[in-house]
Amino acid sequence: MAGNDSLTTDDPGAVAASAPERLGDAASDSAVLAVGVGPGSPEFLTERAVRAVSDADAVVGFGSVLDVVRDRTDATLYDCSYDDQTETIASFADAVADADARGVAVLWGDPNVSGHQFVGRVERAVEAPVRIVPGVSSVQVAAARARTPIDESTVVSLHRRGDLSAHLDRLALAAAETHLLVIPRPPDVMPESVAAHLCEAGVDPETPAFVFERLTFPEETRTETTLGSLASADAAASDSDAESRFHHLSILVVRR
Repeated sequence: MAGNDSLTTDDPGAVAASAPERLGDAASDSAVLAVGVGPGSPEFLTERAVRAVSDADAVVGFGSVLDVVRDRTDATLYDCSYDDQTETIASFADAVADADARGVAVLWGDPNVSGHQFVGRVERAVEAPVRIVPGVSSVQVAAARARTPIDESTVVSLHRRGDLSAHLDRLALAAAETHLLVIPRPPDVMPESVAAHLCEAGVDPETPAFVFERLTFPEETRTETTLGSLASADAAASDSDAESRFHHLSILVVRR
């Protein structure tokens, strides 16, 4: 496979977003694919995602994501965690080094919403462009549940490593003009702490907010509250060193 000139960067997200796909990449059946498996329920898998996974020789992803597609493929599965993802992705890259091998990286939701860092790590490991197969994002489902138009919203994923100050400041600036659709970062930047940051930045604490947990799963829940109530919960949790009350698969919606 042809190399990618951006693969030397330290930021895997920048690798994934460095350039648009070339026409040759999109047409190639042998390209490694990054496939969105939807928000959780298998009913939200697209036909394209199912076909890509079923045709694959090797599939890499986090265990909970692989669970969505385990019974849909005979491929070798490379189950990674945050602690071993570099080594596991490297093993996956070795498995798909053959030009005839078909590799798939699976991600929650839509890789374009909250998956560029993982896509970049895979792309860097295989030393070739990775073609993205979009999926249904939990952000889309949350927007539907809250009747909140995405085109009138600011969408921010905090599910990334490193300092999040710029992303939180972006949310605070946007709150006066748009709805907010936020993917938190477990376990440290959850809906309560996002709300606390917004309130500290001057956003009205009475602003309506929704927290959706485990969207499309049978255990799906919705909490209707305000930014002020969430911020108070963050303060109480900080005082007691308690963890967030919300599941790690959560979406915060703030209504303008």
